[in-house]
Amino acid sequence: MQSSGVKGIFAMLVAVALFAFMDAMMKHLVGHYPPMQVACLRGLASLPFVVVPILARGRVSRLVPVRWPLHLLRGALGVLMLWGFVYSVRELSLADSYAIFLCAPLLVTALSVPLLGEQVDARRWVAIAVGLGGVLLMLRPSAGSWLTLGGLAALMSAACYSLSAISVRVLTRTDTTESMVFWVMALLGAGAGMLAVPDWVGVEAAHWPWIAGIGLVGAVAQHYITEAFRHAPASVVVPFEYTALLWGMALDFTFWRVLPGALTLLGGGVVVAAGMYLIARERRS
Repeated sequence: MQSSGVKGIFAMLVAVALFAFMDAMMKHLVGHYPPMQVACLRGLASLPFVVVPILARGRVSRLVPVRWPLHLLRGALGVLMLWGFVYSVRELSLADSYAIFLCAPLLVTALSVPLLGEQVDARRWVAIAVGLGGVLLMLRPSAGSWLTLGGLAALMSAACYSLSAISVRVLTRTDTTESMVFWVMALLGAGAGMLAVPDWVGVEAAHWPWIAGIGLVGAVAQHYITEAFRHAPASVVVPFEYTALLWGMALDFTFWRVLPGALTLLGGGVVVAAGMYLIARERRS
């Protein structure tokens, strides 16, 4: 494999690990604050780490958005996505939330047909159906718990992420990476903040280092995931996103002494297998 591909894979592995630690810190905070407030703090905490490098390089002009409506849509989707995920990790383990959320690549493929006019053959539709069947397995419909709010929140978060990914494909035609990262963080912080005001809880002094850590780790992770896609094709690096499930299990056991159940492992395996098949088909195409 060429050195650029190795760099891309390494960057993706680092990004996934950092995002997992960031999610663990948010899981800690959501035990003290409402999910929407945690979503707001996550967005605002990352802004300084995004803005300072841009200012240092004198690239302020690259923050100017071109397609305002799509930026606003991404901001709204970001609020719903992060709120849903934060709520999910409050109700479920990290591994359970990740296992459900990792159906997002399947949803991106399915949504690209009506929204982007892309072609998806019959085999890919079968893979999407099988993968979503794995999600249903994890939601445990047979036990009557598929309406659990934590599971549905993770699924809603994955759907919002998928729609946001579709919008990014369109935005990259006209807008800079800097503007997309800055505005999604700014709109996330502002939007979630307005919704969090009625139930806002004063932040304890002991938690400010956690918030700063979320901002720093999230910003560094965003840098590495950008580098991953810069150095290697998506079909090469995307499969390594599934290592999030391993990090989720490791962090769950380390900090909360929780391990995923058999259904979660089985359903997560089905989702990962379906996603890997789609990636392999895309690479061959």
